[in-house]
Amino acid sequence: MGQTLSEPITTKESSEGGDARVKYGASSMQGWRINMEDAHTTIPEYKNTGASFFAVFDGHGGSAVAKYSGAHLHDIVFDSEFYQQGDYREALRSSFLGIDVALRKDPSYENETSGCTAVAALLTKDNVLYVSNAGDSRAIISTNGRGIALSQDHKPVNEKETARIEKAGGHVEFGRVNGNLALSRALGDFEFKQSKDLPAEEQAVTAEPDITEHRLIAQDEFAVIACDGIWDCMTNQQVADFIRSKIKEKVDLKTICENLMDECLADHSDFGGVGCDNMTVIIVAFLQGKSLEEWYKAVGDKVPEPTGVVLKEDGEPELKKPRPSDETGEEKKTTTTISSDSNA
Repeated sequence: MGQTLSEPITTKESSEGGDARVKYGASSMQGWRINMEDAHTTIPEYKNTGASFFAVFDGHGGSAVAKYSGAHLHDIVFDSEFYQQGDYREALRSSFLGIDVALRKDPSYENETSGCTAVAALLTKDNVLYVSNAGDSRAIISTNGRGIALSQDHKPVNEKETARIEKAGGHVEFGRVNGNLALSRALGDFEFKQSKDLPAEEQAVTAEPDITEHRLIAQDEFAVIACDGIWDCMTNQQVADFIRSKIKEKVDLKTICENLMDECLADHSDFGGVGCDNMTVIIVAFLQGKSLEEWYKAVGDKVPEPTGVVLKEDGEPELKKPRPSDETGEEKKTTTTISSDSNA
């Protein structure tokens, strides 16, 4: 679960930006954890390519690999020969694996033991959204208000993951790889990548991502990319509903991210679990030819007025803490701040 502080650190590092195609808000918060190990990337347009790139990296065992990935993954993707050839899937796949290669070659990371999840969203100039994921951070898209998973969480107990772990000589105990790591794919974590006779894709823990592809449609409103500090507390639909309710109230995207983290933050750390993790969230608005003001109105007008809301004595609605989620990001889809603005 990780060690916790006596009081949470609720100071937030937030940013916002965008262009005529997308607007984003992003925020991260240390919360109850002893250290902040997350990193994230926000690039509305990468070097005049017409493409956008957003990613979240949830570190464990330290922040070094997460920070390295946040600083370098996007450059590796866009500089790859596969990206230049228009093979965006292979550009993402090879770049996730390439982070491990780069770390192993860098003498300053020779004894590095940390690792991180990685979930990255690449929006091409042709409005095709590719989501590449390794680990249990997650991306969703809100389509006409429906929160749809664009990634699948990688847990050691998943049948496919267990089979690979055992084939590589590892085992799953207490839902963890070798009784230790609670996710089955990650960047770094080299202690779980020691089988010299196996390729990187077949190691007990692999950086190889699963990749989904989604061509934007008119009904797509926004994407959410976040670490499990959010998804352990709220379901995909709860997150979509929360964000849409704030859009209806005309709250800016950066502040919505902050509000969402506050909503997920546990009242106490007695168990060190749900609501006690580092939290990072990015909201990406798909403007689709609208101004930001027009986008807010278009989304907000579709949000129903709240019903059955418990009112406080002053008549204001009382927000309830979210219930823990049992979602794994396995819903089927229908068809540290780094940025070009940048800082890690």
